[in-house]
Amino acid sequence: MGRDGRLGPARGGEPPLRLLFAGTPAPAVPSLEALLGSGHEVVAVLTRPDARRGRGRSVGRSPVAERADAAGIPVLQPRSPREPEFLERLAELAVDCAPVVAYGALVPQAALDVPVHGWVNLHFSLLPAWRGAAPVQHAIMAGDEITGAATFRLEAGLDTGPVFGTVTEPIGPRDTAGDLLGRLAVSGAQLLLATLDGIAAGALEPRPQPGDGVSLAPRIEVADARVDWSLPAHVVDRRVRGVTPAPGAWTTWRGDRLRLGPVEPLPTSFGLEAGELAVGPTGVLVGTGRGAVRLGEVQPAGKRMLPAPDWARGARPEHGERVGG
Repeated sequence: MGRDGRLGPARGGEPPLRLLFAGTPAPAVPSLEALLGSGHEVVAVLTRPDARRGRGRSVGRSPVAERADAAGIPVLQPRSPREPEFLERLAELAVDCAPVVAYGALVPQAALDVPVHGWVNLHFSLLPAWRGAAPVQHAIMAGDEITGAATFRLEAGLDTGPVFGTVTEPIGPRDTAGDLLGRLAVSGAQLLLATLDGIAAGALEPRPQPGDGVSLAPRIEVADARVDWSLPAHVVDRRVRGVTPAPGAWTTWRGDRLRLGPVEPLPTSFGLEAGELAVGPTGVLVGTGRGAVRLGEVQPAGKRMLPAPDWARGARPEHGERVGG
């Protein structure tokens, strides 16, 4: 379906595919946009149910659902794709393929078997590296210099299916997970569209993933984002950037949680022990297991983000006082 709502041939003149797009968060929207602007027909969107979000805890639709609503596309929101009602609806749609970008739930074999060309997943890593829910975050935390995105045929295993294609992306020394994911969402959308065009033309076959080079990227919970100040400064830096903006790095200060924005690693400890604070003309420094970091922005409990020096003027840390408790 093109932007004017009319069907036309996919790129290269091949017949258009009938698609069910599955996705939920904002990084999936560029892929949906790319498919809406292509010659393929998005007949429905599968996304997670409406959920409470934000400080007000109001019920809101997912970014993908909102984009589908604006395009006038039917939205399917089963609690689980295992529900018989969803499987019946999937069969009725008679789709050729189901592209997936960060849908957020496991697709059962009964659903995988329905589309003629299966389900094609866009995953934000160079498989078999970083299989799992948080590939971008783990790539940054591990200190990788290169990552990318891959399209593969979804199967019952965790991101184990054969790969159609990849695109690479360098990881900058100051990239946060949000920065990197934003770029991969755009380049990955073009990869997904090219993959579907190749499938429609009968010119693309996936290749099995190699058996070596496998690494796992499990979901990062809030507890995992707590800073361990005993680690070296460069590792603290990577871990903070890897969980920015979500779930967000944090430590404790005088018994309360203190959220942290990206930090700057420094080669010397300035005589500071792990977690020890120092406030001076060069900013707010914290000692680590090796070296120190300069804090950027911080967010005290119940307040907004602000520059660390502004926070320190109000908090007035005493000599030798520490974060992290």
